[in-house]
Amino acid sequence: MTIDLKGLVYRPCVGIMLLNARGEVFVARRIDSSGEAWQMPQGGIEDGETPTVAAMRELEEEIGTNNGEIIAEHAEWIPYDLPDHLIKRLWRGQFRGQTQKWFAMRFLGADGEININTAEPEFDAWRWAPMAELLDLVVPFKRHVYADLIDAFGHLAETQDSGG
Repeated sequence: MTIDLKGLVYRPCVGIMLLNARGEVFVARRIDSSGEAWQMPQGGIEDGETPTVAAMRELEEEIGTNNGEIIAEHAEWIPYDLPDHLIKRLWRGQFRGQTQKWFAMRFLGADGEININTAEPEFDAWRWAPMAELLDLVVPFKRHVYADLIDAFGHLAETQDSGG
């Protein structure tokens, strides 16, 4: 069965590629998925909120800390379509998918600050992953988004440890 997408719009959203000092990316495994569905933090933009403010709020809501600094912003909004079986399940069937404004952030804290057991947990596990693994971790319908992010932010994965 194919869903009629006429009239359905994209939900405005932000996404965060959080990088540690070793240039690894924060990923977390979704609670609500039957398979291995890992993703970077992301979430909707609330009314009156700028994407930058939404990104900092979402980071804290999803991983328990917003101890990071924005180091880059993707030039474009990146849309993705949900698979048909998810359209009616998510967001009361109002959206065909999301259009996302992505930010790269440098994590300034210690791993102990990260707490995915938040007020409304979305994840049951987290880890730091090499950027090269992201395409293997994300669900297929978001792979093009992550490929774009790797292309745009890949140079930021260089380690930030001082050598002298």
